[in-house]
Amino acid sequence: MKLPLIILLFITALSASAQQNYDASLIPKELLPYASSVVRDDETSVEIKDLDNVVYHYKRAITVLNKNGVDDAEIVIGHNKMYTIKYIKGAVYNEFGKQTDKFSESIFEDVNAQDGFSLYDDTKVKHYKPVASDYPYTVEYEYEVHSKESLNLGSWEPNPGTGIAVEKSAYTITCKPDFNIRYKEMNMPSVVNIVTDEKTGLKTYNWQVHGLKAIKYEPYEPNSDKYLSTVKFAPEKFSYGGMTGTYTNWNELGKWIYDHLLVNRRDIPAETIAHVQQITADITDPKLKAKKIYEYMQSKTHYVNVTVGIGGWQPILAADVDKLNYGDCKALVNYTQSLLRAVNIDSYYCVVMGNHERKISLLNDFASMDQANHIILCIPFKNDTTWCDCTSQTIPFGYLGDFTDDRNVLACTPEGGKILHTPKYTAGENLESRKANFVLNVDGELSGEMTTNFKGTDYWDRDDVIEQAQSERLKTMQKIYPITNLDIQKLEYKQDKSLDPVTTENITLKAPEYASTDDNKLTFMPNAANRVYTRPKRVMNRKTDVYINEGSTEEDEITYTLPAGYHAEYTPPEVILKKPFGNFTATSTIKDGKLVYKRKLQLIDGTYPKDAYDDLVDFFQSVLDADSHAVTLIKNN
Repeated sequence: MKLPLIILLFITALSASAQQNYDASLIPKELLPYASSVVRDDETSVEIKDLDNVVYHYKRAITVLNKNGVDDAEIVIGHNKMYTIKYIKGAVYNEFGKQTDKFSESIFEDVNAQDGFSLYDDTKVKHYKPVASDYPYTVEYEYEVHSKESLNLGSWEPNPGTGIAVEKSAYTITCKPDFNIRYKEMNMPSVVNIVTDEKTGLKTYNWQVHGLKAIKYEPYEPNSDKYLSTVKFAPEKFSYGGMTGTYTNWNELGKWIYDHLLVNRRDIPAETIAHVQQITADITDPKLKAKKIYEYMQSKTHYVNVTVGIGGWQPILAADVDKLNYGDCKALVNYTQSLLRAVNIDSYYCVVMGNHERKISLLNDFASMDQANHIILCIPFKNDTTWCDCTSQTIPFGYLGDFTDDRNVLACTPEGGKILHTPKYTAGENLESRKANFVLNVDGELSGEMTTNFKGTDYWDRDDVIEQAQSERLKTMQKIYPITNLDIQKLEYKQDKSLDPVTTENITLKAPEYASTDDNKLTFMPNAANRVYTRPKRVMNRKTDVYINEGSTEEDEITYTLPAGYHAEYTPPEVILKKPFGNFTATSTIKDGKLVYKRKLQLIDGTYPKDAYDDLVDFFQSVLDADSHAVTLIKNN
């Protein structure tokens, strides 16, 4: 009777020793600075059994140290007909490593990946955010996904964001000897280890990192590929949706996309061809002809996400768009190309990473399918290449905005893929210019008219407002403009959609008690419309360069007709700032009973040395101070 008991105790002890101890006190102290969470152990294994049979196994344990790390423990898993989730399981542990909860796939919420935009969509996302009542706590989970395609192998990011430290993380890819993987290591502390098993012949790629310290978030930091560890993967041979192919560069990938995903999908009905030929018959300029066709496409269609079948990367037929009057970015670009072809205008289907906050380019030296999320159109007129986004019914012809400007894209042509660069909107072109004529009376009431023009990437700054009902517009304006007691009597918008588009906002307003009245004095802020309220925080021992993603210019000129019988007791001093990253001027002058306030703030996009950050903070502090200055008028004796 004693022998089985000894064996049982031995097995129990062995199991306990094999189980990871998630006591938070065991986290190395050097990993705690700037960390909101710590990856205790992360293991990803990818087994490429065949071109259409890839198994992904993920196992991870992450300790959440405070409320800023809660999102780091969220589990998000995409799936569709090509990606099948086999299982999910996990557990939650308290500060001392004692299990307090466990979970399985049944607790995950399953939603459409494109909720709110999809007419039909077979791509879904399972997600769950485990939480505990007290910090720190640890979430351990694992899951397995089976894929029927090998075109998109994705990437590995052991420290996927700021504030995350890593005790240990590993990524392994196992494949047959004749399956070659291209990879690009970025900011990695170690390199790949490639081993071939002598018995099975299987080839293994393995990456490991240990003791990655958390990277502190820094305002105006560069894109993450400049400082976070990443490995990107791409196959030489692959299968996708029953189609096979090979590529080692952008030219070959673009050729495959054209030949397998785009060819023979641009046929449209004869009557549609005849119609676009008719509406452009009197237009001789090819660019204006393309503009007419683009606007016809906009008036006929609307955006709906479509990702069924192999639609994730393949557009639905142009003939279907013509019939149904909807499509996603792929379908609408493909359809617009069909319309242009009807009048003998060539165009390119271009793959791009769209992002409003960051300009993210395709890597020149590494081709892979996971670097883009959007499709735009390029029309290569002679000496005048024009770019279009086809997903909006309101965007002007030839306008991209900050979602896709100034970045590398892949043009898919019959000859193969070409890396092109979208136009850049300069700081001077991204212009918000405002002129106002106000009257200030002896009671401190402000009244008058104000006109603002928005150009460049600022063109669509008011799009959300324009789409609102008038009553909601008025409420929004009261939040946008810092005018006390603002009463908008008239609000109008006009959008000029010419080749140099402009959005114009006209406001007629009143504002009782805008100026304070006290002891025969009137005090008011001359900058009534456009103020800076905060500045970036100071950062000690900054590590990253200063990065300004998009340049911009703000110009304000406000003329005040002052009440008779008053003269200026105080006017703000002239402020002039000139820096490599920006300029600012503010002046207030009084002449013939009028005060003219002028303000210009310009930020110049680019990357600047980290030592420039303190100067940038001082710059914004000076702007904030200047914007807060007031004018004091005193009644004449």
